[in-house]
Amino acid sequence: MKTGAKMRSAVCSTEVMVIRAGSGDVTLCCGGVPMLAADESTQAAGVPEAGFDAGTVMGKRYIDTESGVEVLCVKPGAGSVSAGDRTLELSVPKALPSSD
Repeated sequence: MKTGAKMRSAVCSTEVMVIRAGSGDVTLCCGGVPMLAADESTQAAGVPEAGFDAGTVMGKRYIDTESGVEVLCVKPGAGSVSAGDRTLELSVPKALPSSD
């Protein structure tokens, strides 16, 4: 997995772009199943596993603090994105100071 790579879920309509690849060998999953490269021709089939079915929101960034992996959701779906068995957390933007 490298920065800029597009990946899609094997079990739902979720598609993401890798913003930061992080450290180490991390398997990016969605719905509890490893994600596919965006250009693979297999169709999404099945349903997300329990615990990995909270969904993804288009335009939001998700991050794994342990490995440093960060992805941007470009197409929403029913599955949750995870790094192995750790669900990625929604990245909250930093608040900017107000200007007077």
